[in-house]
Amino acid sequence: MLKRALFGAVLSAAVAVPALADEVEVKMLNKGANGDAMVFEPALIKIKPGDSVRFVPTDKPHNAQVVPKMLPEGAEAFEGGMNEEITVTFDQEGVYGVKCLPHYGMGMVALVAVGESYPNLEDAKAVRHMGRGKQRFEALFEELEAGTSS
Repeated sequence: MLKRALFGAVLSAAVAVPALADEVEVKMLNKGANGDAMVFEPALIKIKPGDSVRFVPTDKPHNAQVVPKMLPEGAEAFEGGMNEEITVTFDQEGVYGVKCLPHYGMGMVALVAVGESYPNLEDAKAVRHMGRGKQRFEALFEELEAGTSS
């Protein structure tokens, strides 16, 4: 009887423990809250290893995919289909550049920062971008570095 009660208490405690990983929702929008056209909102996502980001095509036509060379060494690339919601779990520390393929030149980009250290930060910053993607990534890197230095 004592074993059964102990087993029940352990089982209840295990069920009551919340999941340790979080999920962040990022909307793909034609117009953001600040009036900018073609945006991921939020565009800078800071998460822990093991957390997930769910990219939601709130407006159409958008997708979310990793920017080549803007992910940590050994990390898996991802590419969502057009108008497809995609959830990506980020297990490896570092920065990941994300773009909407049809609106990349218009600056529709996001930066996912995973963990506390970013071993690929300088390599990611060195990647060349087209159109407004360059300015938006520069602003996202500045925002990230301002937040990590304080």
